[in-house]
Amino acid sequence: MTTMNARLSVMMFLQFFIWGGWFVTLGTFLSSTLGASGGQIGMAFSTQSWGAIVAPFVIGLIADRYFNAERILAVLHLLGAVLLYQLYSAADFSVFYPYVLVYMVIYMPTLALVNSVAFRQMRDPALEFSRIRVWGTIGWIVAGVVISFVFAWDSREAISAGGLRNTFLMAAIASLVLGLYSFTLPATAPLKEQASTGGIKQLLGLDALGLLKDRSYLVFFIASILICIPLAFYYQNANPFLAETGMTNPTAKMAIGQVSEVLFMLLLPLFIQRFGIKLALLVGMLAWALRYVLFAYGNNGDLAFMLFTGIALHGICYDFFFVSGQIYTDAKAPERFRSSAQGLITLATYGVGMLIGFWVAGQVTDRFVVAGGHDWQSIWLFPAGFALLVLVCFLFTFRGQQALATPSKA
Repeated sequence: MTTMNARLSVMMFLQFFIWGGWFVTLGTFLSSTLGASGGQIGMAFSTQSWGAIVAPFVIGLIADRYFNAERILAVLHLLGAVLLYQLYSAADFSVFYPYVLVYMVIYMPTLALVNSVAFRQMRDPALEFSRIRVWGTIGWIVAGVVISFVFAWDSREAISAGGLRNTFLMAAIASLVLGLYSFTLPATAPLKEQASTGGIKQLLGLDALGLLKDRSYLVFFIASILICIPLAFYYQNANPFLAETGMTNPTAKMAIGQVSEVLFMLLLPLFIQRFGIKLALLVGMLAWALRYVLFAYGNNGDLAFMLFTGIALHGICYDFFFVSGQIYTDAKAPERFRSSAQGLITLATYGVGMLIGFWVAGQVTDRFVVAGGHDWQSIWLFPAGFALLVLVCFLFTFRGQQALATPSKA
């Protein structure tokens, strides 16, 4: 690994260590420590979607036009450290919610910013990006290991004592470190032509919408929104589902998904080079459908292997669709608004798609509440069928390039 790639890998590690350090256990923390209702928990999860919707405008207004991306990244994470500390100190949900909303509006643009900083330093993004992005997944895994095995904040005793509150303090410290570290990252200045030209579309980052004139990219964009509906079911329901089945330490065991994510991210460039972007995206969608079928029919007894297989499929689910989509977006976007394009795909997935998905997941889950828990088989079959429908539509409508060419410099 080159020195430059090592520096970018540290950036990715901290970026996702921060997120994984509090987001996985958010629902448990809100219900057990702050006494939040199911509706309030849904509101808290949806803040990431509102942040993602705002993200393209932040990137278009600032990163692609006026200031270096790494400096904006630094400022946002320093502000984030202050907000995470406020979450650590919040006494009830009414105090917690405004801070988490503002924090996610600040944090979500940084997902596109770290991609922009990384892509601008690469000669061959299709080959190099996954090797750097994988360190973000490792950061997420390490955060979970620290929570479960170093401090045991998610043990029953610690949860009862409010131990999960410490996850926000840990994330605040990591955010402070990344904020300071970002000032040392390679300069990622706005492109001259971007800074010198005007227009309201360019000012707001809406010039990236020009990508949607390409039929194949439009199909991919719509599919990205739709496949996030099944994704929301996993984020919102996987941990409660595993707990209701009687699985011990479900949070720690869910890290199997991130381990598989590391492995498949390393394989992704080879797969794309050999089989093309369309097949990679289709495999990702098929994995979502298969995962939920395994959840629907597995149990914590003789069919526990089905639950663990479903968790392990996370690597294919996430890498083969979402990371492939980031690479595909970078290849399709002209250089002058590549940061805006990354913000646009963030809006489609973590923004619009997840916002719809969290609402749908909540409605479906409430529909199948039964005495003593939920009818999980019926709940999981819904996203399984939905993911399969998206796959079939994508198969017959997407005509994207089979191999990723050098990105356009237009």
